[in-house]
Parts: sequence; structure tokens; C-alpha cells
Amino acid sequence: MQRRKKVLLITPPYHSGVVEAAGTWLNLGFVYIAGALRKSGYDVEIYDAMSYFHGYAAIAGKIETCRPDVVATTAITASVNDCLKVSGLAKQINPEIVTVLGNVHPTFCWEEMLRENRQSIDYIVRGEGEMTLPELLDCHFSKGDPAKVRGVAFWDGQRAVATEPREYIRDLDSLEGAWDLVDWKAYTYRPKQGSVLAIVNSSRGCNQHCSFCSQQLFWNRRWRAKSPEKFVSELEHIHTEYGVNCAMIADETPTLDRWRWERTLDLLIDRGMDFELFMETRVKDIVRDEGILWKYRKAGIVHIYVGVESTNPETLARYAKDVSVEESRRAIELINNEDIISETSFVLGMPYETRDSVANTLELAKFYNPDMAFFLAITPWPYSEIYRELEQYIVTKDYSKYNLIEPVVKPEKMTPEELRDEFNKATRLFYMDKFSRLKHMSSFKKDYMIAVMKLLMEHSYLGSQIRSVRGAMPEEVRRFIEDHAESFSPVP
Repeated sequence: MQRRKKVLLITPPYHSGVVEAAGTWLNLGFVYIAGALRKSGYDVEIYDAMSYFHGYAAIAGKIETCRPDVVATTAITASVNDCLKVSGLAKQINPEIVTVLGNVHPTFCWEEMLRENRQSIDYIVRGEGEMTLPELLDCHFSKGDPAKVRGVAFWDGQRAVATEPREYIRDLDSLEGAWDLVDWKAYTYRPKQGSVLAIVNSSRGCNQHCSFCSQQLFWNRRWRAKSPEKFVSELEHIHTEYGVNCAMIADETPTLDRWRWERTLDLLIDRGMDFELFMETRVKDIVRDEGILWKYRKAGIVHIYVGVESTNPETLARYAKDVSVEESRRAIELINNEDIISETSFVLGMPYETRDSVANTLELAKFYNPDMAFFLAITPWPYSEIYRELEQYIVTKDYSKYNLIEPVVKPEKMTPEELRDEFNKATRLFYMDKFSRLKHMSSFKKDYMIAVMKLLMEHSYLGSQIRSVRGAMPEEVRRFIEDHAESFSPVP
């Protein structure tokens, strides 16, 4: 009997000091791609080098031990350099290994990537991979013509070529996740002791028009959803089989279809699982759902992120955000009223940004009163709609810095270093203000916010900023930090 071909799915070891603060997060895309590959007869292993904090020596050891026929990896813009290093490493170990790259950055920048890295990249999968990758590998190993496979790009010997786009998967209920391949002990949500954390989705796509965002481009402004029954059954499965007790809903807009979303909430309430859910959604949907927000909380949703992005109406228009300042404030107020953690972000650093405008945004952020807020750098992905407008202000093409933390756009009246200092200062002052009002919070939010402080101190790039102002902290938080001072260490 012929040996089954082995595919090693590797998450590259990129770290920015942001997502690591809250916990370790699995690569959901690989869970469904692994399921599709296994269904097509491939032997599959998921290797999350990022969550393991493995370096390239460990990754090389894994490839040598695993002896895969295929190494597939995944890249957003910030992680593309590491993705390329993984592919190059695989080729160094064994030139016969087939290397495949996918996700947002390769989907749009396939020509540049193939032209500059054709010795280490065999194929790029553009768009969703569950149907494309098995078909591509079947074609490759049968010595077929990859030009007949939709949704791929490759070097044909003289130039980079891309085939016709593949249609999006219509029936998301048909996808089966390879949840048994997940190393569950690696995934935890730090604010919740004893947690086993999953990333899940109930829908795919985004029909919004935000000019700085990659998601609406990747999904071509289309949206599809799993049935409420499929989504809730999947949650129940990973809860029962693997002890998952908290999950991030990774959808951009899980609430887009009001009927479907309320049906999902009703099913979650009926099942009564001991489960905490975190999600993001649109400001408009929260305002729309004012009458059923109690169902969100009863269904187990304890943390909601809404994208406010700016307190300036003119900037909101330039970002193509279909939301008003008043709606944003109302949405956060409604979330707070249900004792759900509210989170938002403010995207700053446009060419006209100044110290005063950042300070004004900070004051309005306090007025909005989210429990958590982050001040992020505008990051024009090379394929985004806003890229051309900002290209003359971009100061680096080092994609590893395109992480929303390190400014890559230089305002006319500030240096990138000054801008980053202002972001850090705004975040620090926001949380100092928030922690000064701990006594007015519910016990749930109070405990959560103290846990957040500990995370920011121990695991966030903001740790040194916060430690430097302990004298300005409320007594309870100051005492907490001093009691745990020895365990606090800055993140590089």
C-alpha cells in the first residue's frame, strides 16, 4: 500500500507583544484545513510554533523528525517574514518538500512573494483553503497541471502566474474541524484560571467598507454563516470532548443576520453550558439589539469588542466607517449596562495627527467609558484601499512592523518615535483613569480589571510604561502590584 502523503501545517513564530498578553490562541484556519486534507486522504499534523514560542532551531527539528511531504504555513502582513523563513527552512532540510503559503498577505501579494522567493515557495493558496489545498496537492502529486486548479499562484519557470479565483464555500456547515489534532493544553485565557481556550467561528466574511482593513478585501465584502444549530453543536462538542470552557468568536460580524443571531443566543441559553464567550461585532448591531442584549449575557457572552476606531467624524469618513460618534458611545453604554466587558480601539497616526489630537482622543475615549481601550497605529497594508493615500508618508517596508503597534506612517508634525510614545502614554493614562474607579465597578468587572492589570504588567509591551507610574495608581492596584512585584517582568 502506498504511504499517505504527510502535510505539516506550521504557524510561524511571530510575536508582537499584544495578543500574547491575553493568552495563547490557536490557528482556527488550520483546524478546518486539516479536516479537509484528512478527508482527502492526507496524513496531517498541526504545529503551532507561535503558541509554543519555538524558535527556528526547534522548527527545524520538528521538520526533520516529522519528515513531511508538504509544509504549509500562513501569513498576515506582520508575520510574512517569518512565514518565508519557515518555507526556506523546509527547503534547506529537504528540497523535495512541497511548500505552500496562504492567508491574507499571500492572497494579495502573491506576485511579489513568488518573484522574490521562488526558491522557497512552490505554491500560494489565494482565499479559502479547504477546497483549494487538497485539490492542489492531488494535482501536484499526480503530476497534473496546477494552472487548472482555481485559487492558486505559482512560478511557471519564467514568471509568477495566478489562476482564476475560487468561489467562496457556500455551505459552511459542511466543513468539519479536526479538533482532535489540537494540543489543547497549549491554549489558555489568562484572566480565567483553569481555562481551556478555543477560537471558533459562526460565520465568515465582512460586508463593510473600512478603507484600512484587510478583511473586507479578503472576503470581497461577502458574508456567509453556519446555521445556529451547527455552530452551537460544535461548541458543545469541544466543550464536552476537550474541556473547552471559553472561546473567542473570530467572526468579523457574527450578528449581521438578526434572526440567525438571536436563534444562536437562544440555543446557547437552552444548552446551558458552563462557557464564556468573547466576540467582536458592529456598533450598529449592538444598538439594534438593545432589547435582547440580556440574552447575550445569559448565553455566556462576557466580553464584546466594537470597533469605534476614531472620535473624529472626519477621520471616520476617511476610514469609511459607517458609524457615528453618538452610535459608538451608545453601543458601549449598552454593553456596560449588561455587565459585559466592553472593549474598543482607536486607530491613530494619520498625516495630520498631533500630540493635541491624540490627547483629545484620549479624553473622548474616557468619555465613551469602555472597560478596555487601545490606541493603535494606522497600518496601510500594501493591498488596502488607504495605501495609496498614505504611501508618501510610509517610513518603512519592513512588514514585521506592520502590527498596529509600531507606527509605519509618519505624521507631518511628529516622528514615528514621538507618535509611539503618545500611543503608549494614552493607553497608560486611560488605564490609570479606569483603575481609579474600580470601587464603582461590579465585582465581576472589578476582578476582571485587576486581572487585566496583571496581564499588562507581566505580558504586554506596555508593562514598563505602567510600572513607571505606580505612585499614581489607586491604592488597591498599587498594593496588588507591590505584592506581586517579583513576578512582573517586562516583555521585550
